[in-house]
Amino acid sequence: MTDKVIVFVTCERNQAEKIAETVVSEHLAACVNILPGIRSCYRWEGKLTWSDEVLCLMKTTRGRFDQLQDRIKLMHSYEVPEIAAVTIEDVFNRYAEWIDSSVL
Repeated sequence: MTDKVIVFVTCERNQAEKIAETVVSEHLAACVNILPGIRSCYRWEGKLTWSDEVLCLMKTTRGRFDQLQDRIKLMHSYEVPEIAAVTIEDVFNRYAEWIDSSVL
């Protein structure tokens, strides 16, 4: 197991690039992939809701997660944004080193 995580964040497309640029510029994430074409179904305020979103995959370290989460919450339009981290069990060593050098 490593201290590297992938953070899943869904949002509207117009927010994704701004959030991505901000968290990478501020060294909170090494990289953000934006995957288009996400259609989400969920219950919100008692109603079944559908949204067209994008999925952001943010690579960072466990030690930077709280700061990354706080920054996303400040920028995100949702009252309860999806911010979920999963641990990267195995990773190419040089890629892990690059993440470390990118998230100061």
